[in-house]
Amino acid sequence: MNTQPRTLQWRPARAKGTGRAIGHHGEIVQGMFPTRDGGFCRGLITLPCEVFHATATFAPEPEAPLRSVPAGKAKALEAAALTLKELGQDSWGGALSIDSNIPLRWGLGSSTADVTATVRAVCDAFGERLPAERIARLAVAAETASDPIMFDDCAMVFAHRGGHVIETLPGGLPPLTVLGFRTSEEDEGVDTLSHPPASYDEVETRAFRPVVGLLRRAAFTGDSALLGRAASASARINQRFLPRRHLAGLERIAAEAGGVGLQVAHSGIIAGILFDPHSPDLHRRVDAARHGLADLGITEAWCFRTAGDDARRGG
Repeated sequence: MNTQPRTLQWRPARAKGTGRAIGHHGEIVQGMFPTRDGGFCRGLITLPCEVFHATATFAPEPEAPLRSVPAGKAKALEAAALTLKELGQDSWGGALSIDSNIPLRWGLGSSTADVTATVRAVCDAFGERLPAERIARLAVAAETASDPIMFDDCAMVFAHRGGHVIETLPGGLPPLTVLGFRTSEEDEGVDTLSHPPASYDEVETRAFRPVVGLLRRAAFTGDSALLGRAASASARINQRFLPRRHLAGLERIAAEAGGVGLQVAHSGIIAGILFDPHSPDLHRRVDAARHGLADLGITEAWCFRTAGDDARRGG
C-alpha cells in the first residue's frame, strides 16, 4: 500500500487557457423581488445578447505579477487573482489578454463578460471548470455587482449584488426579437459603480409584485407579450432613478409598430423595442420602429433575436 502523501499538481495543464462569455442587452426587469421569508431582495433578469461577447486568454507564469492586455482591466485582473486563489494556485501570475466587442458604459455587461471570460480562461489553463454558482460569487467579489451571464439558463432572477439566484422561472423565457439602440447618441454612458443603486420606496417595491407575476406567467406560457409588459413596467418604475430621454415616446413607437414592449439597461444608455419573433409582418414592424426612432433623432440601431429557453451564455 502506498503511504506516500499525494503530490499536488501545481503546474498548469496547458500553456494558455481560454474562456468566452457573451454580453447582454440590459435588463428585462430590475427591482425588488419577493423572497420566501416574506421579504424583498434586490435582483434582475438580464436580456442575453450573443451579438456582444468577450474572449480571454490566460498564460500562467510562476511567481509572476498579473498583468492585462489591454492595460487597465482592473476587474478582470481581480477576477484572475480570486480564481487562482480559489483553485489553490495563488503562487502563479501571468498575462491576461482580453478581446471584446462590447462598448463600455452602455449597459451591455462589458465588465461581467470580461470577468466571466477571465475566470473560465484561468480555470482552463489549469484544466479545471467551476460551476456557474461559484463563478457568480467570484464575479461579484471582483466587481461589486454582476450580471448572471455565467449561467446557461437565462430564465432566472439574480441577486446582482449578492451573487446568488433568487428564483428560477420554470419553462424558460419566451424568445424575443429586439431592436436595440442608444437612448442618447451623445451620452458617453454610465459608470455602474459610481451610479448609486436605486432606492425604491414602499409603493415602488410593492409595484414589482405584479411584474413578477407577469414574468412567471410569461415563462410558464411562453408568451412574449407578457414578457414585454413586464419589461415596460420595469422601465417606468426605474425612470425616477436613471431618466430616459423620450421614454413615453419610445413606448408609443413600440406600440404603434406592433411591438410587445420596451426594455432598458437600468445602469446604461441602451434600450430595446421588443417584438414577438413569430408576429406576422415582423420585418415591417421593425422597419416602422426604425422610422419612429429616426424621428426622435436616433439613427443607429441593431436587431437581434434571443433564443428563449435555448439561450446559452458562453462556453
